[in-house]
Amino acid sequence: LEEIAEVSHVDKREIGKNYRFITRELGTYLPPPDPARYVARFGSELNISGEAKVKAMNIIRKAQEEKLTSGKSPSGTAAGAIYIAALKCGERRTQREIAKVADITEVTVRNRYKELVEELDEEIEV
Repeated sequence: LEEIAEVSHVDKREIGKNYRFITRELGTYLPPPDPARYVARFGSELNISGEAKVKAMNIIRKAQEEKLTSGKSPSGTAAGAIYIAALKCGERRTQREIAKVADITEVTVRNRYKELVEELDEEIEV
């Protein structure tokens, strides 16, 4: 919704309201986007390696298997996974850099990072 709002110059809430109306009227349901779909774009904008992108995708898959992504913003989950993967690959990016690319807050990056590390037992060496 953020991207549509930006290019159309229409408020995100208005787009969301109309989106919900259309899906309700048509009786359709679109599941939320897969967080893995954000990894390539965010990773490219952050200039991280293919190895780090693959690690981020694997972290997201494990999180999905453990039902950790339910109710969470897909871009936030992707951002947290990228932060972990970049650290693991020695390609440090700040939470601020990742938050800016993902158009979320640093707090969201930090929270997803903590959840993923704790729940998936990801070991990070700094």
